[in-house]
Amino acid sequence: MSANIVPAGVPADENPLTASHHHGPMFPPTHPLALAPVAAAPHSVDGFVKEFLRELNTGQGVALSRSTVNDQYLALARTVRHYLMARWLETMRHQRASKAKTIGYLSAEYLLGRQLGNALLGTDLNEIAENAMNACGLDLATLRAQEVEPGLGNGGLGRLAACFIDSLATMSVPCIGYGIRYEYGIFKQTFVDGRQVEQPDTWLALGSPWEFPHPEAAVQVDFGGHTETYDDEGTQRSRWVPSWNVLGIPYNYMVPGYQNGRVNTLRLWSAQATKAFDLAIFNSGDYAEAVRAQTFAENITKVLYPEDSTPQGKELRLQQQYFFVACSIRDFIDQGLEDDFDWHDLPERIIFQLNDTHPVIAVPELMRVLVDEQKLEWDEAWEITKQCFAYTCHTLLPEALEVWPAELLGRLLPRHLEIIYRINDDFLAEVRQRYGDDEMKVRAMSIITDFPSRQVRMAFLATIAATKVNGVAALHSQLLRDKLLPAFSEYWPDKFTNVTNGVTPRRFIKLANPALSKLITDTLGPGWVNDLDRLAELEPFAEDEDFRQAFRDAKQANKTRLIDLLQARDGIDLPADHLVDVMVKRLHEYKRQTLKVLHVVSLYEQIVSGELDPASVTPRTVIFGAKAAPGYRMAKEIIYLINSVATVINADPLVNGRIKLAFPANYNVTLAEKLIPAADLSEQISLAGMEASGTGNMKFALNGALTIGTDDGANVEIRKLVGDAHFFGFGMTEPEVVELQAGGYRPSEYYESNPLLKRAIDLIASGAFSNGDRGTFEPVVSNLLYEDRFMALADFQPYLEAQAKVEAAYADVEGWTKSSILNVARSGFFSSDRSMRDYLSRIWRASAV
Repeated sequence: MSANIVPAGVPADENPLTASHHHGPMFPPTHPLALAPVAAAPHSVDGFVKEFLRELNTGQGVALSRSTVNDQYLALARTVRHYLMARWLETMRHQRASKAKTIGYLSAEYLLGRQLGNALLGTDLNEIAENAMNACGLDLATLRAQEVEPGLGNGGLGRLAACFIDSLATMSVPCIGYGIRYEYGIFKQTFVDGRQVEQPDTWLALGSPWEFPHPEAAVQVDFGGHTETYDDEGTQRSRWVPSWNVLGIPYNYMVPGYQNGRVNTLRLWSAQATKAFDLAIFNSGDYAEAVRAQTFAENITKVLYPEDSTPQGKELRLQQQYFFVACSIRDFIDQGLEDDFDWHDLPERIIFQLNDTHPVIAVPELMRVLVDEQKLEWDEAWEITKQCFAYTCHTLLPEALEVWPAELLGRLLPRHLEIIYRINDDFLAEVRQRYGDDEMKVRAMSIITDFPSRQVRMAFLATIAATKVNGVAALHSQLLRDKLLPAFSEYWPDKFTNVTNGVTPRRFIKLANPALSKLITDTLGPGWVNDLDRLAELEPFAEDEDFRQAFRDAKQANKTRLIDLLQARDGIDLPADHLVDVMVKRLHEYKRQTLKVLHVVSLYEQIVSGELDPASVTPRTVIFGAKAAPGYRMAKEIIYLINSVATVINADPLVNGRIKLAFPANYNVTLAEKLIPAADLSEQISLAGMEASGTGNMKFALNGALTIGTDDGANVEIRKLVGDAHFFGFGMTEPEVVELQAGGYRPSEYYESNPLLKRAIDLIASGAFSNGDRGTFEPVVSNLLYEDRFMALADFQPYLEAQAKVEAAYADVEGWTKSSILNVARSGFFSSDRSMRDYLSRIWRASAV
């Protein structure tokens, strides 16, 4: 261990503050010059130009006249990065000196978005950078567009993690985010004849100027082998004898606070072989075998969530999860603690937040370190461990709670399985003390289940080990207590709490929506970006005619920006005068993209049948954005259906341009930043009781879209805050869903009894969207008629009625604008800054430094 926490990556002998390249420290550590921050980049256009040209010449090795756009982008990024470096080093120095409690955020996903715009925003350099690039004959927007965002997440989980670390930096809270540097990340989605095709996401191909690799700070991670007992001066102890290992290489990213001088760290781990190349084997002519070890090791961090329908895929996922938590725990110990640190004080220095079940293997890993390496007694090690973890559950789907085959865990991590067994035995002994011989209760709470085979329930392990367990919306947290983990909630009622999710206003209002941001600042003055409760001050302006017009102008500017982007990006042409109706989220049946498709098909069927005059239909552009997991067949069929419906409707002259469907491929943060501010209507239509929270719903409301939604996840809180008059609610409540399921849900009855629904499904089944082939969408149709697990048909009629209310409201331009303004004014609660305050007070017991 070292008191030098230049986080795994800025070793003391490389720190320009304290070291010479040749002769050791220039100054004693307490010398004023050693403590002074590195000089910041000049705060003038001329100074910025000089820094930029220096980076272009010396960093990229090219003159401006011969440079490519990528050269220019990399030089610009490093210029901005240089300015942040001074703040970053000072933050780390201050953190070492203060020894304040740190949040270790363990997450398998981080959907960061592009970094350049966020860094310019955080440093207040945007205007200077724009003028400097103009002076060089360059366009800042072109250089920003050159950046490829890191695809290190799948959806809300990763976006939430990125929002949270942004807020903690802005609030000056010590935090280090830990995750995986996936070489290819989430796949790049393309459509071939309307079907999803996955391509590698080569986000690193053109360079990544925002990361700092530090191979000299590599961590060894062991796997396999066996355990053995030995005598340690009269004490019987266990130790792990692994059979193979890999190295974890840390890559540091800066996480700047918003114009507050603090820069926290995100540390992502990349796997590398301990012996990457065998020269003797290479010289023998077996070239593939010579690099086999490196190929095997690199697979661990090759892609996000390897397809796990095979035993090999399952094993690789577990390798990923253990790899990054083992690296992270070792990193904090080695870089964050003093040599003579008292382990009993560990809870005062760190709390690891488990972002879902992916990092839960960290619990037995910390126990292994404390018991096997530091040789603490089991009971004292367990008391320490229980104070060092908190667990956030992000699901209500039982199948989404990870379980690992005990055979796999025992083969890959034998010592950890032993530790889990011991934790479980001790816990069940406590349960029996309280409940006597109630073996059904004991089985219900056991980490180990033997049906259908012996498996380890990671959510149960997390719940037992965590100091707190939280859900991510009020309804979700209640269902977590009552439905998902009821035995544990009864056993530890005070352990469970709620922290409703939030989103960062820096990226999703200030950066994504400059038109609205300017209007808010012009109206309220500065300061609202870090105090989103101030949006409430906009409420009286909903009655101001000039403000409403300015608000509409901002929305129209955002629509124009989106139209231009989709034309250039995807070749999609959209009208400028439509209601923009948006449904963007992971493709999953519970999110019910099928319900939205049925609505569109029903409108189309009524037009082509002559029942509806196209002129009476509210002009509407429906935009989908969604990726389906590579192995999720039904989700892929739904994507194909959406694209096929779009092809037919967009080309049919009978529709007369009143309905337009668009499905741009590869929805990501970069597209979200343009799409969300342009939306009029936000589709949040999951089956009640299925969505944990959602964060897209919050982003849309904060950007002035009205929500059509069920009482699910954070929709409940949005509706309560903005008011029923400004929210289009529909559908069954969660208790009504349960009641219908219990009574035996028969979707065919809804099909037979609702003429509009029957005609819409029949049109899909007829081959109208598949060149006359009736079998193309048979899997989707059959699923709806005979299973419909998420009850789209039951909520179809209420959904249509809610959409009719949408059309009536949209026809009243002034009324719609008032509702839109009030959605913004009443959604300040959904700032991730508020979420972080809740975590700090309810769970982490930490504070700003």
